[in-house]
Amino acid sequence: MELKTLFSSKKIGNVQIKNRIVRSATFMHIAEKYGFVGDRYLKVYDELAKGGTGLIITGAVAIDPTGTGGPYQVCLYDDSHMPGHKKLVETIHENDETKVAVQIQHIGRLGVHPKYPTIAPSPVPYKVTGITPRELTTEEVKEYIKKFVETGRRAYECGYDMVQLHGAHGYFLTNFISPYTNLREDEFGGTTSKRTKILRDIYNGIRDEVGKQFPIIIKFQSQDFIPNGITEDEGVEIAKSLTDIGFDAVEPSGGGAEAQLSKAGRMTSKVIKKEEDENYFLPFAKKIKPVLKNTSLILVGGIRNPISAEKILLDGNTDFISLCRPLIYEPDLPNRWKNGDTSPPKCISCNSCFTTMGKGPVYCVTKKNLEKN
Repeated sequence: MELKTLFSSKKIGNVQIKNRIVRSATFMHIAEKYGFVGDRYLKVYDELAKGGTGLIITGAVAIDPTGTGGPYQVCLYDDSHMPGHKKLVETIHENDETKVAVQIQHIGRLGVHPKYPTIAPSPVPYKVTGITPRELTTEEVKEYIKKFVETGRRAYECGYDMVQLHGAHGYFLTNFISPYTNLREDEFGGTTSKRTKILRDIYNGIRDEVGKQFPIIIKFQSQDFIPNGITEDEGVEIAKSLTDIGFDAVEPSGGGAEAQLSKAGRMTSKVIKKEEDENYFLPFAKKIKPVLKNTSLILVGGIRNPISAEKILLDGNTDFISLCRPLIYEPDLPNRWKNGDTSPPKCISCNSCFTTMGKGPVYCVTKKNLEKN
């Protein structure tokens, strides 16, 4: 089967993407001191761009010092960070019309920063660390909205093709979206509409700063997979609100570290042992695709077979497919598929890359062990 659709171009907003392959945001733990972009970071993204991916979404970039996920996270909360980001954009754009989005994020109730107290919309203890975050006041929430907006404006000025909000996996924006972590009674809590108000305010704020031509996209939590969290039905309702707000593309994901402690929970990235385990967010994608209006859909979650990806695209169940772990092992995977080798990725979805997080650069342990032998 030819991969004509997988390697056809399509727009997100007004930005033309050369193929339907997206590199999903992957936190690589390779920033320099104080969150600056350095040579290690540039090398990783240069390899990805050379490998044929149509749209690269960077690993999460911090919007504030209080929201970093460790000493190796790239930041964009200050103008001093901008030269490195401009160099990153230039590096990626040198490679065959590859486009790049920057994902912006605050770590929220997952934080363990030694200097800054953990914050969240409500003081719901995080079961993984045992830390109870401090509840933000209404005015403080509005200040963090401004920080997201300012970082979005910097992204635009750095030359990024678009910006992605990280609203999944238990981080700051997810904390507002989810009824499990948002118990507020002000304008940012209560109904689904009120819990997603922060997304609407950030979107409108960035749009006011950069105009209508700069795509704003979002990764959002489709389900929490924990009791009292976001259900699939509410995930569909959230998707409808995101397209009504005006987001140019959505990338539905779900779960997180805390969900693993629940019998109903699971990891953000499932271990894939058989074909039936693949494309695990496809059923949800099928539910929301008809309601997305002018919003593009990016399907993430266990996509391993390019033939299957081609069929999903042909069936109209998504506009783009998004990969993470396979591109850690094979940055040049898109080119391999394009050149006729349509065998699945060498990545075996073992999640060995997760064990390297927090210890320095993220890499595939399986690949490294094979190379040693």
